Amino acid sequence: MTKYPLLIFLFLVFTLISWQTQPGLKASVERGKNVYETYCLSCHQADGSGVPRLNPPLSKVKYVTGDKKELITIIMNGLDKEIEINGEFYSNVMAPHDFLKDQEIADVLTYVRNSFGNKASAVTVAEVKAVRSSLGK
Repeated sequence: MTKYPLLIFLFLVFTLISWQTQPGLKASVERGKNVYETYCLSCHQADGSGVPRLNPPLSKVKYVTGDKKELITIIMNGLDKEIEINGEFYSNVMAPHDFLKDQEIADVLTYVRNSFGNKASAVTVAEVKAVRSSLGK
């Protein structure tokens, strides 16, 4: 008998939960990659590095891994103000992408939040619907 039964039990529970949620995350990331390649890649680049002084990077920045509502709002409303990220300013206008379906927005944001060195929770369709409703779109 091991000296750490609780630790082993917790590890097994965590592993089981990860296995159960991973397929959904993986599918969302795969769908999101397709949306990214269609609508985001030209401005934010294949590696998420953006374009200096024009289009912000998506790699390891708080606005991507932080508040999901703010990120969903940017997708819905676009962005037409200068922003500062890591001491650099970005001023290119991002058009609204509110034409995307809720599932597409959830998938592309889940992809971005889990790519380019990012590790953050998935964005759900329910979260997108709630923001869309609050914006009256």
